[in-house]
Amino acid sequence: MITLMNKKAILLANLGSPDSASPKSVRRYLDQFLMDPYVIQLPWFLRRLIVSLFVLPSRPEASAKAYQSVWLDDGSPLIVLSQQLKEALQKKVTMPVAMAMRYGKPSIENQILKLAEQPDISEIVFIPLYPHYAESTVTTSVEQARLVIQKNNLDIKLTVIEPFYDNPDYISALVNSAQTYLEQDYDHILFSYHGLPESHIRKLDKAAENCLVEDRCLEADQIHQQSCYLHQVFRTTECFVKKAGIAEQKYSVAFQSRLGKAKWLGPNTEDHLRELAADGNKNILVICPAFVTDCLETLEEIAIQGQEVFKEAGGESLTLIPCLNDQAEWVDVLAAWCQ
Repeated sequence: MITLMNKKAILLANLGSPDSASPKSVRRYLDQFLMDPYVIQLPWFLRRLIVSLFVLPSRPEASAKAYQSVWLDDGSPLIVLSQQLKEALQKKVTMPVAMAMRYGKPSIENQILKLAEQPDISEIVFIPLYPHYAESTVTTSVEQARLVIQKNNLDIKLTVIEPFYDNPDYISALVNSAQTYLEQDYDHILFSYHGLPESHIRKLDKAAENCLVEDRCLEADQIHQQSCYLHQVFRTTECFVKKAGIAEQKYSVAFQSRLGKAKWLGPNTEDHLRELAADGNKNILVICPAFVTDCLETLEEIAIQGQEVFKEAGGESLTLIPCLNDQAEWVDVLAAWCQ
């Protein structure tokens, strides 16, 4: 047990999930999620038009079926596994630990107010559980936490743990969590990251010259590195394969979870799975380092949909490497960051 004497609390934050796998619940969740200006980066009227006319009439039904295919007895996998992580971390530290979701329940506001009710809490260590920086994940979560503190006049310091995409302890935990899978016989390992619209990347490119070019992005200056999702996912991959000793020809990177008609980061994971099968890869591994907790995007989009796509294209087996979830080494890393 790590003993910490200062008056801190820990607040973990993840993206969120519908309350149930029903279309009605999914619709409510999608409306909150997609109306965030950090997610769809358009003026309110255009955002409202797109969400109301082109997303909400049909997508909740399809998304509900996807959620139903992975829903657990205790609820959404993301919520259940996040709660397990919170409980595992609480066993490692003496300070209070809470878990919040940016969208859905429990909300960031709800959890901050609960922590503020506890005696003598003067600081919250806020950990957005996203290894890589994006406005649609990290910024919106941090800004929401700050808004709650300001709106409620709370005398609490917010200390934010920055994206940890190449933190050696995170990389070590990630590689070690995948070790038993890497020791098996496989033809290729695919790093499938959550996609972003290219416009989100270009908006934050301070140098206006590194965007969407892998070699230049990896070599970009420090200012660019701090805000570039693309640089950070390439860097995570680079650190992982170096530590795990994976040959260059045996891995690749793709991006999943596209939404809408805007141009997104590529290659698209489903398209790349077809290419891998066409190239003769029969048994592949897929790891999703953009997520630290298994969720719809890993359990359904990769393990179910991805498996089907890969087999239909001529592959034999696709094995999803689980996220870090509440693995002991990852919990120890989080505990150390909060000291």
